Amino acid sequence: MDAIRLSPPRRLSLPVNNRWGAGQMSVLDFGDVKRPVDLVFVHANGFNAMTYRSLLAPLSGSLRIWAPDLRGHGATRLPAEPEGRRGWGDHRDDLVSLLDALDGPPVVLAGHSMGGTASLLAAAERPGRVSRLLLMDPVIWGRLSVMAFHLPLLDRLPGRHPLVRNALARRNRFDSREQALDSYRGRGAFRGWPEMMIADYLADGLRETEDGLALACEPRWEASSYAVHAHDPWRAMRAFRGPVRILKAEAGSTCHVPARPRGLPHVTVETVHGGTHFFPMLKADVARDALFDASV
Repeated sequence: MDAIRLSPPRRLSLPVNNRWGAGQMSVLDFGDVKRPVDLVFVHANGFNAMTYRSLLAPLSGSLRIWAPDLRGHGATRLPAEPEGRRGWGDHRDDLVSLLDALDGPPVVLAGHSMGGTASLLAAAERPGRVSRLLLMDPVIWGRLSVMAFHLPLLDRLPGRHPLVRNALARRNRFDSREQALDSYRGRGAFRGWPEMMIADYLADGLRETEDGLALACEPRWEASSYAVHAHDPWRAMRAFRGPVRILKAEAGSTCHVPARPRGLPHVTVETVHGGTHFFPMLKADVARDALFDASV
């Protein structure tokens, strides 16, 4: 890789003001500022845009890429109150603000896990601003489950998932970045990750407090995203008529879209063989090739 591709991204601050609250969205900007944005990439729940630097930076010699920190994550400063939250409409509307702020032709919108689903929801609201979607193991429940999550009481079922309990129990204070790195290296969701990628996650995943370092994505906010699913990605797939490519993990996938989804001829689903939910981290070459192919 040359020096351009290894150079750090610029950081932009985008004003956002919608019914979920006003503030500033942090956006990493990779590539040549003289060209319009080609690709917007959205991170998974609990992470941040910087986590994916080693995935995205090698593409910056050919593409200009924006990678935002979602509400409640990284360096973004927007209200993030879990109380009363029922779905991911906040992330959808924040991404709509980002799409509205872009100049130039429609962009490729891509994302991992929750970021993929939020991208899909936003594209359905602004189909003219998005040329195509690339979703990496998006969180999409089956059609009947999605219907159930919109019903009173039944919408609380995902709140009993182990991911919710694990997020609430997550350690939230560290004395140093080295201590945090030691606590994550080779463990849990980070097992098998390159150390550089964990360090990139911690770069924006920790914030300074009077008591040391704390997670930028508070455990209660992360847990709320695992617990609330009263949004409808199936409706969004019907509303957005551009090409949608889904890359689905072979093991532990969060995506319940079948290989040939009924009534959605513009949606293609492919399995990443040997890939887990974290294949963008563990098989970065597969994810990077897919991003490049979508954007040229």
